[in-house]
Amino acid sequence: MASYDLILRMNECFNELELSITDLTRFLNQLELLQARVFSLPEIEKGHEHNPALQIAVTPHQGDSAHQLALHHFQKLFIHHNGDNISSKAAVRLPGVLCYAVDQAEYQAAQLLIQEVNKLKSELEHIVTVESGLPAEQRFEFVHSHLRGLITLNAYRSISYLLQPDSVRFGWANKHIIKNLRRDELLCQLEKSLNAGRAVPPYSREEWAANISREIMDVQNLPEHAILKIKRPVKVQPIARVWYRNSQKQVQHPCPSPLIALYLRDAGMPLPKLGELTDYDANSIKHKYKPDSQPLNLLIKRLHLYTDQPV
Repeated sequence: MASYDLILRMNECFNELELSITDLTRFLNQLELLQARVFSLPEIEKGHEHNPALQIAVTPHQGDSAHQLALHHFQKLFIHHNGDNISSKAAVRLPGVLCYAVDQAEYQAAQLLIQEVNKLKSELEHIVTVESGLPAEQRFEFVHSHLRGLITLNAYRSISYLLQPDSVRFGWANKHIIKNLRRDELLCQLEKSLNAGRAVPPYSREEWAANISREIMDVQNLPEHAILKIKRPVKVQPIARVWYRNSQKQVQHPCPSPLIALYLRDAGMPLPKLGELTDYDANSIKHKYKPDSQPLNLLIKRLHLYTDQPV
């Protein structure tokens, strides 16, 4: 059980975060807007959070309407900011970029405000995921008993800023989370889940314990030095490819929220080139050639856990 002091600090941190986001959006609203382009994605309905995204229709917005959508998006932290049938388990994404003309003082002020927001977001995440000492499956109840309706994915997500990029173009990325595990490390995790004594719908407590016990036995039957690898697909994500002409460098950024691009005022200051985010269609993706990896066998489906041993 989390201590009273931890709960108090979590609430204080969140209150400071809300105030800091308000300060940032007010400040951005006063800056000279050069260009704004954001892309609305379909909302995810309750019960559809884990469905694979095979097609995503994109709705583009430009100018002041895009700017106001973006400022509102930064403040969208609670379930009640969504429609009644919209999932609270899926973060709302709004890829895009906001471009502002600033003087040196405005640039420094924007930088400090964004850094303060990101510091508080990181602190809140650390309180919930590390200092609470709670396993992942218990954090939802902990957060929502004190910050009812908070969408943690939105609250933790940092805000990115750029200085004078020459172009910002958009696309989609398909990735996997890959993690190598030792057998004793995996057994420790499974034993911890077993000892938690919880029920995971649609299973009863006894049925879930039996499932975990079978998984422990399967892992114990493997050789000590068996390859164990978690390979979990991540839903397709919007990305931004940012080009800097002077350094001849392209930087790729995840883009679940609008990037903030700051341009120091100059008589010859050119407008940045902004690209479009096209609709996503999984069937039209062309993958670059990759050499064949070592074949692995699925050992525990719910964990996306694979091994090089026969199963």
